[in-house]
Amino acid sequence: MTGARRVVIKVGSSSLTTASGGLDADRVDALVDVLAKHRGLPGASAPGAEGAGRSARSGGNRRAVGEREVVLVSSGAIAAGLAPLGLRRRPTDLARQQAAASVGQGLLVARYTASFARYGVRVGQVLLTQDDTSRRAHHRNAARTLDKLLAMGALPVVNENDTVATDEIRFGDNDRLAALVAHLVHADLLVLLSDVDGVYDGDPGSAGSARIREVHGPGDLDGVPIGSTGRAGVGTGGMVTKVEAARIAAAAGIPVVLTSASQAADALAGRDTGTFFHPAGRRSADRLLWLQHASTPQGALILDDGAVRAVVHGRKSLLPAGIEGVDGDFTAGDPVELCDSSGRPVARGLVNFDAKEIPLLIGRSTRDLAQELGPAYEREVVHRDDLVLL
Repeated sequence: MTGARRVVIKVGSSSLTTASGGLDADRVDALVDVLAKHRGLPGASAPGAEGAGRSARSGGNRRAVGEREVVLVSSGAIAAGLAPLGLRRRPTDLARQQAAASVGQGLLVARYTASFARYGVRVGQVLLTQDDTSRRAHHRNAARTLDKLLAMGALPVVNENDTVATDEIRFGDNDRLAALVAHLVHADLLVLLSDVDGVYDGDPGSAGSARIREVHGPGDLDGVPIGSTGRAGVGTGGMVTKVEAARIAAAAGIPVVLTSASQAADALAGRDTGTFFHPAGRRSADRLLWLQHASTPQGALILDDGAVRAVVHGRKSLLPAGIEGVDGDFTAGDPVELCDSSGRPVARGLVNFDAKEIPLLIGRSTRDLAQELGPAYEREVVHRDDLVLL
């Protein structure tokens, strides 16, 4: 942990705002103090180091040699917009959530910009939607932007684009996004900050509950009750989404620390705090992780038994001959689910044909299709390199 050179840190709404809504400047500044110190900037041990931080970077826009890199995934836009709009609590309807996000996002990034400026750290805002994380071209662009910001000495602040997002606002807060961003930027460590200092084997408020210090695999949490809501009431995540995010990152080869925001400094220093999730797998191709965890299927293909065996057990591409049916309205390049004859999803992949074309291909060989329709049809419906098993 102490040797991690590139770290993704996610902080939740409850760690940045008051229960009634609105940013808590002291909490934001406290977090920024920890992150600036971790980056290892000259003069970062105390605020007011604007000049020292800038002069330490060649040309004023390059990362200093030996400086650690930090990507901050920050919730709080909707919560920050509550008080300015006169809302007493987080609204349940989408329109007012989007309105609160519109007001709060500007306040959030302005607060970060001012706080990091005390250390001469430039902030770059990166707003993502699910579309940016599921389509290959989009997530490649996101990766290039993040890499360039880091190379130029800026600190990216990532958030979901809640102003225009729909399903994302109600799904898992930013925890899953943080895990995917950690994989996208090839992070050495993911730190998930909450209002609870780790995973407990019972209710954290009960005297008999103990903190689980390490998780080596999913089986270590079997039978452990995981709370679903945060205590502050301004976020949407809770421990369930944080544990799921930790599992996603760990399965992709990234170690994870889950702890409270008040113990962020201890976590980054490698001290015994929170719950440490050991890497449980190897890194996969970026697009496959995004496909499995960030994509929304636009339709489904029904496979016969032979095609299911070929795709699941043989790790083969899906050919037209193995398709029995099609459902949904999708275009080439969209993610679709591959289902067995009972409708159970067994895989997800990027389809090479439009939904309206698939009925013409069902049950036929690629050779026959090429002879009748042209060489463009002598290919897989879903290539094995664009496919993940579920």
